[in-house]
Amino acid sequence: MNPLLRVREQGFEFPTLDEGHRLVRKARAVRRLVVLMLWTLPAILIQSVCLILPGRAKIVFAQIYWAVFTRLLGFRVRVLGAITASTRPVVFVANHSSWVDVPVLGGVLRGCFVAKSEIAGWPLVNVLAWLGRTVFVSRLRGTTARERDAMRARLQSGDNLILFPEGTSSDGTRVLPFRTSFFAAAEASDTTPPLVQPVSVVYDLLGGLPTGRASRPLFAWYGDMDILTHFWRLGQHCGLRATVLLHAPLDPTQFTNRKALAQVSWQAVADGAATLRQNRLPRPVGAVQPAPHPPGAEPALAP
Repeated sequence: MNPLLRVREQGFEFPTLDEGHRLVRKARAVRRLVVLMLWTLPAILIQSVCLILPGRAKIVFAQIYWAVFTRLLGFRVRVLGAITASTRPVVFVANHSSWVDVPVLGGVLRGCFVAKSEIAGWPLVNVLAWLGRTVFVSRLRGTTARERDAMRARLQSGDNLILFPEGTSSDGTRVLPFRTSFFAAAEASDTTPPLVQPVSVVYDLLGGLPTGRASRPLFAWYGDMDILTHFWRLGQHCGLRATVLLHAPLDPTQFTNRKALAQVSWQAVADGAATLRQNRLPRPVGAVQPAPHPPGAEPALAP
């Protein structure tokens, strides 16, 4: 008798091809979670030491940590454009559709993230945020001046900032209006302001194939989604890629106010993301003047 038939007669059923595929995908997610933890735990100790030491070790290692994290998560990162080469600090402003934006951008850019204050209460995430010297903001009207001063102090110390001016994450199909309050730290003042560099981030490969309207929501993390559930779903896939498009930097002194600066930044980010979502190769957008929006069009700014 065929040994496979004998095994089935004893009550064991071999998994079907679909069942076997699901098992492989679940095993992939578990493996990724384990290796990420094995990388993160010693990294916490290393960064804790770097924070004590003088110099830029804490900045360099933070970038190394996120770059390795992104790779272990299963993503390849394609970078288009160039990072600003300047002695002035830089505020990188990017669209935000997923928690994956943080390791992707953190592995490409050297800077401290600006995050909402609620994150300070999230287990483990708050530890990583603290080690990365994240600047927390509440976005309450009465705290704007204090938070602006905190960001300016960080810039004056030589750090770059990475922030998401939408103020929340989206479903990845569009770039939400930019909140002008996020540009307060970059406003022209008595001191030389930092440069502002718009950045477009799009997840454009899934299973090695271009993403479309049906597959793109897999990457999005917004609303009341929790990170672990989203990770479990995303971590089962392979052939993932994120494209980071770095636009030409903007000089705040060339703008009359932060609303104008936010408008041009939003236009560059939105146009770049739209082109990437169409699986076309864009070129970085420079400091162009914002085109007027047709009647009924979505506004580019939020207070």
